[in-house]
Amino acid sequence: MTLATAHAGTIGFQLIRNATIKLSFGATTFLVDPMLAPKDSFPGFEGTPNSHLRNPLVDLPLAVDDIVRADAVIVTHTHPDHWDAAAKQALPKDIPLFAQNEADASAIRTDGFTDVRVLDAHSAFRGVRLHPIAGQHGSETHMAKLGGFLGETVGVMLRGEGGATVYVAGDTVWTPDVDAAIAAHRPDVIVLNTGYARIAGFDGSIIMGKEDLQRAADAAPGATVIGIHMEAFNHMAQSRRELLDHVAQHGMDGTRVLVPDDGQAYRFHIG
Repeated sequence: MTLATAHAGTIGFQLIRNATIKLSFGATTFLVDPMLAPKDSFPGFEGTPNSHLRNPLVDLPLAVDDIVRADAVIVTHTHPDHWDAAAKQALPKDIPLFAQNEADASAIRTDGFTDVRVLDAHSAFRGVRLHPIAGQHGSETHMAKLGGFLGETVGVMLRGEGGATVYVAGDTVWTPDVDAAIAAHRPDVIVLNTGYARIAGFDGSIIMGKEDLQRAADAAPGATVIGIHMEAFNHMAQSRRELLDHVAQHGMDGTRVLVPDDGQAYRFHIG
């Protein structure tokens, strides 16, 4: 059975800004990692490059009322560049919301949300299966020294009733869990946070970068790979231009390795 015949359906994708995206499977839409603050709302992150800049660095491309029109929300972790006060205020308190663990779920309930669910291997919503994939928010050195601050994070594999599958990797570096998830689930679309966020005094990044975009394209030659989470926060060290140049310089297929602008949307017909 080929990938095309195994995975049937239509996937809608839209980058809002930063790591905030909307995913649609048929008539069901998920809002992932909503961060909805206006430009310059709060100080840059201390101990990171360009901390003198105020975050977010750019405005939202759409009205908040349009962004929050979704059937369910997924919060991969509760860092403020993924789940902020503006999102908490704008979202209806009864919207179904998936969190990575009970600690995050409890914190979100404290903010007044009444339908908060913890992701597990049996999670589902309106015919879409949601499978958590372990993430690691930095290198082994980052985690050894800053693990308490960086905390836990998760990716999510979403599979529609027709089999169309999206892997949202979240804030993670490339790990054996990422390899295993791609091999086991054979996603049609892979969404990577590729801004190469840095912490001062440490080598490397706490999320993925341009080399990981290429690695995903090589690991899943039948998939569309999308790089997001760039240019909106002070600690991001790779731009869209750098990723696009990397795609071109390494002969990657620019029709399936995508680096969208804020607000840009795609529809993928699978099967």
